[in-house]
Amino acid sequence: MSSATEVTMHCERHDGATQIARLTREVFEAQTAALVARTIGPLKRALRDAGVKAPEVDGIVMVGGSTRMLHVRRAVKDIFGREPYTDIDPDQAVAIGAAIQADQLAGNRAVGDNGLLLLDVCPLSLGIETMGGLVEKIIPRNTTVPTARAQDFTTFKDGQTAMAIHVVQGERELVNECRSLARFTLRGIPPMVAGAARIRVTFQVDADGLLSVSASEQTSGLQAHVEVKPSYGLAHDTVAEMLHSAMTSADADAAARMLREAEVEARGLLDAVDAALHADGAMLTPREQLAILRAMQDVADLLEQCLESEGANLAEQKTLRTQLRAATEGLNNATTTFAGRRMNARVNEALSGRSLDQISG
Repeated sequence: MSSATEVTMHCERHDGATQIARLTREVFEAQTAALVARTIGPLKRALRDAGVKAPEVDGIVMVGGSTRMLHVRRAVKDIFGREPYTDIDPDQAVAIGAAIQADQLAGNRAVGDNGLLLLDVCPLSLGIETMGGLVEKIIPRNTTVPTARAQDFTTFKDGQTAMAIHVVQGERELVNECRSLARFTLRGIPPMVAGAARIRVTFQVDADGLLSVSASEQTSGLQAHVEVKPSYGLAHDTVAEMLHSAMTSADADAAARMLREAEVEARGLLDAVDAALHADGAMLTPREQLAILRAMQDVADLLEQCLESEGANLAEQKTLRTQLRAATEGLNNATTTFAGRRMNARVNEALSGRSLDQISG
């Protein structure tokens, strides 16, 4: 690094002649300003992913020969509010760090000596597919390993006795935009009404990066599991491409997710109302049945439009989502009285033939 404001360069041309050129710091910084600006985005993203604010960083180590440029160091100072460390050779910083880590791995130094501990992280989020082709992330990217996370899920249909678990990797909201890792099925779930079963899905990543996924039904203890190496066949360029795709598609993914969630809610309500009509339709007058069937048809028509709207733009998706939520709310309102009658009937059935003393006891 030099504080000189101008340098003289002797440049050899293709014809062998030497040409002398002068370059001022002002011109040099102007011509490289765009390159420096491009590095600020990844820097801020790294802080955001780590959940750390710039003032909370203890120190900044510059790595790479280009960090000798004064305006690079000024840009870093502007972000962190402090001068970066300049007493480490930026050309040797990575090599020094690798040597220290190798020394620890060889057992010559206890992990944590001198406050140094290098942790691997998950380069991409890990999760499972849920209803509607959505992705539920269980281990977010940049989580340090080894790690373990668990989340509870439930059944979607009455009497469901099996659950397919599709393990995926990536940052997108839809499963078809993520990388499929493994599939397995948890069978033998005790038949219950939709939403009553508790299926706990546990993700564990060990220090070698091996992912173990297990699913257990909480009442019966029934389990199934699979193991997979998420990094197998995953090149650095692939990770970078998947992250870039997630960032550039964030708005579209958010809109698609909200629409899919509205679809799942609507389908669940349709199934529940259909089952209720088959079981207790006699509780309704013909006019009441007709009103409910019309509301069901409105929801079904909009769900059909959703299927045909693949590739719709953001505005179209928002319109569909608004219409579908309104139709779902309309079906909810149309079945409120019916739901009350069914509940009263179940309560009367449960209390039938029992004395007041038996109930209070």
